[in-house]
Amino acid sequence: MKLQQVLSVTRKAVDDYHMIEEGDHIAVGISGGKDSLTLLYALHGLMRFYPKPFSLQAITVDLGFRNLNLEAVAKLCDNMEIPYHIVKTDIGRIIFEDRKESNPCSLCAKMRKGALNDAIKKTGCNKVAYAHHKDDVVETMLMSLIYEGRFHTFRPVTYLDRMDLTVIRPLIYMREADVIGFVNKQALPVVKSPCPADGHTKREYVKNLLREINLETPGVKERMFTAIQSGLPEWKM
Repeated sequence: MKLQQVLSVTRKAVDDYHMIEEGDHIAVGISGGKDSLTLLYALHGLMRFYPKPFSLQAITVDLGFRNLNLEAVAKLCDNMEIPYHIVKTDIGRIIFEDRKESNPCSLCAKMRKGALNDAIKKTGCNKVAYAHHKDDVVETMLMSLIYEGRFHTFRPVTYLDRMDLTVIRPLIYMREADVIGFVNKQALPVVKSPCPADGHTKREYVKNLLREINLETPGVKERMFTAIQSGLPEWKM
């Protein structure tokens, strides 16, 4: 996918769900993975011509794993003239060494979001952009059906009243395959996740399950996404 196409689908999501207003100071959560770097690139491109001026701040929550190298990410942010802040934590040690969690993802996500939200408020941002794409939307819905027995996924825009912070997801119209193609085309400095649970989660199981279903019944993921847009009140435009 070319940059112009990425900007087009990003702007459509932003416009459809009124994600950005004039004067917004938006934090971009950067894991170093392909999705968050694509989001950073897309919002940086959008910032140059969007009719409602906004600013960006990149933030990474370092979980404390020893083999996380963010130098290339820091250089990318510097080239884009986007301030970059790394939040140092011991979340990895707490989860895997102190508590020895058998199902670490849920607690880790809560602690990571807490650290990220605290950092965001200190920088004066009023919004945070998460890099969830279209496949994430469908996978989360299927996980909810399988493990919780309800038809649910995250919203395009969520207001966190306790934090006075708005979460936006500008990549919701972008397929994961397009993210991969864009990252390869732009040679973005993707950082391999050092988490011991990476690739061994319930989400990875559901991702593989969806891949198999979509191979047998082409287009099923797109139809599921359409069902989410029409079936969940918070997704109706």
